[in-house]
Amino acid sequence: MKKILVIGSTVVDVIIELMERLPKTGEDVHVRRQQMSLGGCAFNVSDSIRHFQVPYILFSPVGTGIYGYFVREELKKRGISSPIPSPNQDNGCCYCFVESTGERTFSSYHGAEYLFRREWFDLIKTEEIDSVYICGLEIEEVTGDVIVDFLEKNPQLKIFFAPGPRLTVIDSLLLDRIYRLSPILHLNESEALEVTRAQQITQAARSLYDRTHNTVIITLGDKGCYYYDGDKDDIVPPVKTRQVDTIGAGDSHIGSVIACLKRGQSLSAAIASANKVAAAVVGNSSAILPDEEFAKLDLI
Repeated sequence: MKKILVIGSTVVDVIIELMERLPKTGEDVHVRRQQMSLGGCAFNVSDSIRHFQVPYILFSPVGTGIYGYFVREELKKRGISSPIPSPNQDNGCCYCFVESTGERTFSSYHGAEYLFRREWFDLIKTEEIDSVYICGLEIEEVTGDVIVDFLEKNPQLKIFFAPGPRLTVIDSLLLDRIYRLSPILHLNESEALEVTRAQQITQAARSLYDRTHNTVIITLGDKGCYYYDGDKDDIVPPVKTRQVDTIGAGDSHIGSVIACLKRGQSLSAAIASANKVAAAVVGNSSAILPDEEFAKLDLI
């Protein structure tokens, strides 16, 4: 089986669990707990792929500073190394504020982990991979065109694109170049409606499909997950869970979809498996699902 190339960031998630809600300007609040955890969209996606025992390459820069040290040591504990040389620039972090409802708000400091150099892509043995994951956060950055250049030079790769909430601020010309590569899109309901200005997800999915001519997957939270592949559309039912925090739910979902498709599952079956994984992540504190919790899902 060929590998999945996972392009993007690995960061430190500084998770701050609030007593109730985000404070108003000038207000003082206490927190219930805080912790540091390995995170970042690319790492979260790769960890979900790992759970399904599908081979992958985490193509993620790891910078310097206290956050770079934390990331490097945590990856080492897991036996993971990126083929990218360490850039001489601080690694960033993401401050994750979790309210009592489990909803999260991010405030990110972007560092070396979001910036890519053209020569790094020469290190990739393209004959070993057949698919690639990209995230909107890296495409938005000043080196986003470097990633797109690599994809255009390798049109044989199946692309999974999770643009995230930054879809509306990515350079339109760069976005058009990605759309012309026919990626499978993965985004949530609010993102899909905002970027298409549609009133319903069915309209949004068809609008996006007209741009990519490939499958559109739209997560709906506790309503399940909708997909449209050009011929068929359907909603895959949700999995009930107790919402602890929603950090990494979308990353775990797309990572699971990619892995399950690689294992030969149909699209609807892959989404059903992904719904189970994402529900477990939502019921767990942090974006990383422990191996013992994944094993309880009995998916493999």
